[in-house]
Amino acid sequence: MATAKKEVMFVWEGKDKQGKRVKGELAGMSDALVKAKLRTQGINPLKVKKKPKPLFGSGGGKAITPKDITIFSRQLATMMSAGVPLVQAFEIVGRGHENAKMQELILGVKADVEAGNSLTDALKKRPLQFNELYCNLIEAGEHAGILEAILHKLATYMEKTEALKSKIKAALFYPASVMVVAAIVVTILMIFVIPQFEELFSNFGADLPALTQMLINMSNFFVQWWWAMGLVIGGAIFGILELKKRSKPFNHALDRIVLKLPVLGIVMEKAAIARFARTLETMFAAGTPLVEAMVSVAGACGNIVYYHACMKIKDDISTGTQLQASMRDTGLFPNMVVQMVAIGEEAGSIDTMLGKVADWYEQEVDDAVEALTSLLEPAIMAFLGVVIGGIVIGMYLPIFKMGQVV
Repeated sequence: MATAKKEVMFVWEGKDKQGKRVKGELAGMSDALVKAKLRTQGINPLKVKKKPKPLFGSGGGKAITPKDITIFSRQLATMMSAGVPLVQAFEIVGRGHENAKMQELILGVKADVEAGNSLTDALKKRPLQFNELYCNLIEAGEHAGILEAILHKLATYMEKTEALKSKIKAALFYPASVMVVAAIVVTILMIFVIPQFEELFSNFGADLPALTQMLINMSNFFVQWWWAMGLVIGGAIFGILELKKRSKPFNHALDRIVLKLPVLGIVMEKAAIARFARTLETMFAAGTPLVEAMVSVAGACGNIVYYHACMKIKDDISTGTQLQASMRDTGLFPNMVVQMVAIGEEAGSIDTMLGKVADWYEQEVDDAVEALTSLLEPAIMAFLGVVIGGIVIGMYLPIFKMGQVV
């Protein structure tokens, strides 16, 4: 069966209705179709050819990150606020971007818009960079004629979401990096340092203390089986990463486990509530119906437990249940959040109340992250002191005993 032909980027040169020479880029399935598109725009095409690939192929430029999309959204919103037309704003932002891949993405969207597609359709062609929430908000802005305002709200939403993610990652990075360094230090001691002490102790002709003998036995095991331990640890890490990429049940189980962890679980719970409130506030402000908004909110929460709760809320609302009543039934939202939503429903200002909830819980996440960091630092130092100190004491115990005998 024949596969559908994909659109590619073409560069073109031609003359407009006034005879002025113009040039640009346009997406199409063939040069003939691109020429036809240009003629419908009143341009007489003189030269049309495929856009050459970057010198290093698709690898040219860094990978596009959510932060890149956030900055692009803010730049586009600022350009439109200054009265710059949409297509020209894409041209300015795209040409000025340092990342070749991001530049190609922006100019590709611009080419689609120039060809007569709506901005929503152009973005939906690129789901890896522009998710369902992003496209839904842009579509609402286009239909209501408030694209500029929606872009500002979207940029603000993405900035706050990325800031929240950064804080959580920062809280987890410190203990993880310290534990990795500790594992490397212990491995070096076991493989290279303790065997030197073992040679020294072999000339003592006396029984070694239990702690020292245990450490020597562990060291012998490390020396003999370090390659097998490396394979097991490497295989376990690789397996977990692959399962995270490919297995939904594994990710779902991981999400549930994380929420039950003593301190980290509280941080992740508050982060999920903050994302819920911030996303729903943004969707409400864009005029998206509540039932439709809940689908995007579910995906934005970042945890499968809250995803299922949001989908249940969506089903309840579609049958006439109030938002606050459905939220209370899930048992996942604190009473304060439910009460704020209830007040918003009564006053007709749910988006305002959700914004206040989001602000509160984002601050709560900040405080929880600081508390987690301050709690982990002494705990990690104590753990390292016990492990490294235990090894040092174990190695010097026979020497101390000799000194007492002498």
